[in-house]
Amino acid sequence: MSRKFKLSTLALSSLLAFSPLSAYADLTIYNGQHKTATLALIDAFTEKTNIKVESRQGSSNELAHQIVEEGARSPADIIYTEESTPLIMLANKDLLAEIDEPALNNIPAEYRDADGYWVGLLARSRVMVYNKDLINADELPTSVYDLSDDKWKDKFAFIKTSGAFQKQLSAMIKIDGREKAKSWLESLKKNGKEYRNNKAAMDAVERGDIPFALINNYYWDNLAREQGADKLNSALYFMGTHDLGDLVTVSGAAILKSSKHQDEAQQFIAFATSEAGQQILTDNSAQYPLNPNVDTHGLKPFSELTPPNDTLDLGEYSDGKAAIELLQEVGLL
Repeated sequence: MSRKFKLSTLALSSLLAFSPLSAYADLTIYNGQHKTATLALIDAFTEKTNIKVESRQGSSNELAHQIVEEGARSPADIIYTEESTPLIMLANKDLLAEIDEPALNNIPAEYRDADGYWVGLLARSRVMVYNKDLINADELPTSVYDLSDDKWKDKFAFIKTSGAFQKQLSAMIKIDGREKAKSWLESLKKNGKEYRNNKAAMDAVERGDIPFALINNYYWDNLAREQGADKLNSALYFMGTHDLGDLVTVSGAAILKSSKHQDEAQQFIAFATSEAGQQILTDNSAQYPLNPNVDTHGLKPFSELTPPNDTLDLGEYSDGKAAIELLQEVGLL
């Protein structure tokens, strides 16, 4: 474990130690997903069941490693993560309880653990957002690998610190090999412009500062809901070619085996996967609900997305370590 990671987990330990859980909470969730959407889900669940829930916000990976450190002493009952990777790690360490079958059955099998230890709640797609006055959709690349071409120099933005971007890079290493991924990353460094986060890149495209950017769909979809898609200067572009540029990543939840509130935790997961719970999550985050019966309110239909195959579990690359090392090697981190 690197010194940097030790410091980050110690810092999180201190935060939890000096920020006691509410004495009135029946459940505690370690939450690595979007705070607003999770709190809206919690409020609706409490109103329905009278079960009070305490949410602790943090990085998904740090929260998962915190649970490993805490072991059976963890105050958490549920963990809800931005990506599926931390849940896979916790399941492999035998720290999760099996989720009841009715809740699992709300979500298609491909978006939940085969043994029932975690379940997907939301998904998001990697996309390009482009300025309609600066470039036409039919001029945009049909593969992320096309960005290696010098004709795209200074015409696109990317966010090297984005977890989804690093997941995209991890998938590239798994599918196409480290050398091809390295060459692509070097071309991005040469041709692209770095932005501090997805929203900053999207705003730059909307203003016309740059023709297009690599982001997650919900940044634009949230703005479209607020202002109206027809009033925006930008639009989303899906390659539609099963390319890594259309990578879909899944957020999920799990119940800790050490939880002293198993029944209440099962009720929460059942609500989170239900049509009512899923509607709350997607309405408050513009991410895709994984319950197929839920209205996405204007999002591109999930069934029409064309992500690359075999990218939900990246195996040995799931922890993102290889992607971070490659980013460091080419001088982007």
